[in-house]
Amino acid sequence: MRFLKRRANIRAPRRRLAPRWLKPALKAGTVAVVLGSVGFGLGWLWRAGLVQIATETVSQRTLAATAAIGLSVDDVLVVGRVETPRADVLAAIGVARGVPILAVDPTAARARLEQLPWIKAASVERRLPGTVFVHLTEREPVALWQRDGRLQPIDRDGKVVATADVERFGHLLIVVGAGAPAHTPGLIAMLAAEPEIAKRVSAAVRIGNRRWNLQLDNGVELRLPESDQARAWSWLANLDREHRVLARDVVSIDLRLPDRLIVRPTAEAPKADAAKPVKRVAQPDKST
Repeated sequence: MRFLKRRANIRAPRRRLAPRWLKPALKAGTVAVVLGSVGFGLGWLWRAGLVQIATETVSQRTLAATAAIGLSVDDVLVVGRVETPRADVLAAIGVARGVPILAVDPTAARARLEQLPWIKAASVERRLPGTVFVHLTEREPVALWQRDGRLQPIDRDGKVVATADVERFGHLLIVVGAGAPAHTPGLIAMLAAEPEIAKRVSAAVRIGNRRWNLQLDNGVELRLPESDQARAWSWLANLDREHRVLARDVVSIDLRLPDRLIVRPTAEAPKADAAKPVKRVAQPDKST
């Protein structure tokens, strides 16, 4: 008779579970190790220049791909260009037909455009799929500054435009003297208040950077005061309308005294018209 042996009840050893708080710590540690390894690898690659090369390669391939599907420069539309040569505008933008339009940097292009002499402000836009739109605001010349035998345009802000091409601006007022450009906008505004005699002013000389002498088309010199120039100019215009003083045979009219003007006749004028002060009519105080 066989007896069956009783099999021992042997239990497999149970694994000891890690505390719950340890699991997040282990995950964080693993991530840190991985990121550290990646960071070290990228740092080494960056020092070796491989990442930069790879990035540039991918970027170039991406731009080439966008150009292949039609996102390339087909036209450059420029609005507001009057004095600036088109070739200078295109050179400043730095684009050519067929280049990827996404490679155009509007901010950098605008900065280069605003370095050109005539351009006061510019904006550059990429209009997909293939147009670069450029809007220019150019400087408007109001006078010519004569210095060292050269003439240069002055705009409405008193900015001197660095160009030698001034032949077409021969009709503009010529100003002379140190500091003249900065004070030209104010002079132009003052002259515009009396257009009938303003059109006869051919030149203005800045004296000591304090005041103006004006030269008329008939050679008469008008000496404006240092202060209240606008009031003196208006009073002279009224006097000319009533007595035609600017049509007389005189060399200069001095308006620097606050209550009178001094007229200097030409050498050929009769002695009866010798230079003498003329009582200036008081003007009403407009501040009241």
